[in-house]
Amino acid sequence: MRVLALLAALLWSGMAHAQGQFSDVWEPVCTLGQDAGAGCDDIRARDILDATQAPWRAIGRVNFASIRQRSHCTGVLISDRHVLTAAHCLYNASRKRWIPAASIRFAAGYQRGEAVAVAVAKDYALAPEQGLDGAFDNRAALDWAVLELSEPLGDALGYLPLAPSQRAGFVAGYPGLRPHVLSRTGSCDPRPLGPSLMQAICPVMMGDSGAPLLVETETGLAVAAILSRIAPTPQGIDALFLSVDLLDQVP
Repeated sequence: MRVLALLAALLWSGMAHAQGQFSDVWEPVCTLGQDAGAGCDDIRARDILDATQAPWRAIGRVNFASIRQRSHCTGVLISDRHVLTAAHCLYNASRKRWIPAASIRFAAGYQRGEAVAVAVAKDYALAPEQGLDGAFDNRAALDWAVLELSEPLGDALGYLPLAPSQRAGFVAGYPGLRPHVLSRTGSCDPRPLGPSLMQAICPVMMGDSGAPLLVETETGLAVAAILSRIAPTPQGIDALFLSVDLLDQVP
C-alpha cells in the first residue's frame, strides 16, 4: 500500500496533463493491473451520452489550438456565460505561459465534429494564488478556472448549478481515447482527501480534466466537484477531485 500511495503522490505532484491527443502518458492508464488493456477498456466501456440534449449540452470541450499544439479539456456551464474547468488546461507548459483567453473556445454539446454552440472565451478567473508572476502553481486546491464567454450560451442551452457534496456521483467528459463523444462513467464514490479535495477510483483520463462530478439533487443534476488529475494504480484510476466549495470567485 505504501508503494501505491507513493506512486499516486508522484503522479499527482507532477503537471496534470490536459491533452486530448494520443501520447505516451496514456500508457499507465492502459496497463492497469495485469491486463495490458484494462484501463483503456474501462474508459471505452463508458456510456455515450447525446450531447445535443439537455442537460448534457451544458457540458462541452474547452479547446485550444495553435500551430504547434492542439489540446482539449472538458468544461461545464455554471451560469449563462461562465464555464468551470481545470486551471492546468489553460496553461501552456511547453512555453511556460498562460493561454490567452481569445485563443480558447468552448464547444457546448460537442459531438462527432459538431457542437450545439461555440463561444470564444472573453476572460477567465483563477484562484487568487494561482498564476502569480505568470507561473502555474501545481497545488491541487488551485487547479480550477472559470471562463467568461463572449456570448451567454447558457441562456439557450441551460447550465448546471453548484452543490458541494461528497456523495457518490458520476463524471461526464471527453476522454482522450474517445474525444469526439461525451461519455459518462459509472458511479464514482469520493472520499475526503484534505479540505475541499476528494479522491475516487473512477475510469477517467486526460481530456476529462475539468469534467464535472455530477450528483443527483432534489432539483436535478448538480456539479459537486471537477476532475483535476489522475494516478493510475493496479486497483484502477485514482482520480483527484476539487470540491466546488473552493470556488470563491464563481459568479
